[in-house]
Amino acid sequence: MFRIGPYSINSKVILAPMAGITDRPYRQLCRRLGAGMTVSEMVISDTAFWKTRKSAYRLDHTGEIAPRSVQIAGADPVMMAEAARMNAARGAQIIDINMGCPAKKVCNRAAGSALMREPELVKNILEAVVKAVDLPVTLKMRTGWCHDSRNAVELARMAQAVGIQALAVHGRTRTDGYRGEAEYDTLARIRDVIEIPLFANGDINSPEKAKGVLEKTGANAVMIGRAAQGRPWLFREISHYLQTGQLLPSASLNEISKIMQQHLQELHLFYGELLGVRISRKHIGWYMQHFEQGQAFRKHFNTIESAELQSSTLAEFLAAQCRTAA
Repeated sequence: MFRIGPYSINSKVILAPMAGITDRPYRQLCRRLGAGMTVSEMVISDTAFWKTRKSAYRLDHTGEIAPRSVQIAGADPVMMAEAARMNAARGAQIIDINMGCPAKKVCNRAAGSALMREPELVKNILEAVVKAVDLPVTLKMRTGWCHDSRNAVELARMAQAVGIQALAVHGRTRTDGYRGEAEYDTLARIRDVIEIPLFANGDINSPEKAKGVLEKTGANAVMIGRAAQGRPWLFREISHYLQTGQLLPSASLNEISKIMQQHLQELHLFYGELLGVRISRKHIGWYMQHFEQGQAFRKHFNTIESAELQSSTLAEFLAAQCRTAA
C-alpha cells in the first residue's frame, strides 16, 4: 500500500498510540485483527525515568512483528535524540515523535501538542532525532494549538524537509481536546504540500467513515484510536471494506468471546496478577458495550482481585450470553 523507510505497510488502517492502552498485548491483538501497523504508548524522553515499572512494560516489544514503532515524547532535542538511540538499541524499528498529545501534564512540560507553539524548537527536535538514528522517524501532531493558530500545514512542510518519513494528523487543535467533531480540510491542505505518507486521525469509527476521510484528505491511511477500544476487529472491517467495497458481517458473540478471553489471558501473562487484574478491568469494560447485561457485569468484574477468578467469571458470563443469543 505504502512504505515507511524499508517497511511496506499492507493495510490502510493503523492503530494510534494511546497512553495506558496500546500496550504490547493490545498492539499484538490489533495486528492479528487487521491493523497494518501499531504505535506504542508514548515513552518519556528522559531516560532517567526508564527504570520504573511502567517504563519497563512500555519498552517491551518481545515477539512483535515488524515494523515496531515506538513513540517518544519530550521537549529537549538532546534528550529526544538519546531516547531515540536507546529505543533503537532495544528493538524499535520506527521512531515516532509525539506532537499531538493534549494532556495537561504533557503540555505543561512544553511537550506533546504544546510544541506546535514553538516551530523553531520543533525543527531542532526533528533534526536531532533524524540524525540520531538510522531508522525512519515519523511524527504525530494536531492541526494546531488553537483555532487561531492552525499551523499544521507549515509544520508538515518543515517536517518533510528535515527528513520525517510519515506524518499522522489528528483533525483537532490542542484546545479542542476530544470535543466537537474532527475536521479534515486541514489534512487535505497538508496532502497538497507533502509527498510522504499521511495518516488521517480523529473520529474515524466505521468502514464508511474511513473511506470518506481517505477520499476527502488524500491520506494514505487512517489511524484509529478510541473507536477500537473494545472493538479491535474494527481494523479488519475497515481494511476489508477499503479493499473490496463490501461490509463484513459484524463479529459474532462467539468470536467476541474468544477475543476477550484471549486478551484477558495475555494481559495477565504480560503484567502479572496484581497489575494484570487492574489493567484488565478497563479493557473488559470497553468490550461490555456489545452485551445487554454488560454494564452490570462490568461493575461486578471490577471488584474481582484474582486473575483466576477474573478468567472464570468472564468465561461464565460469556457462555451465558452466547447461549441466550443462540
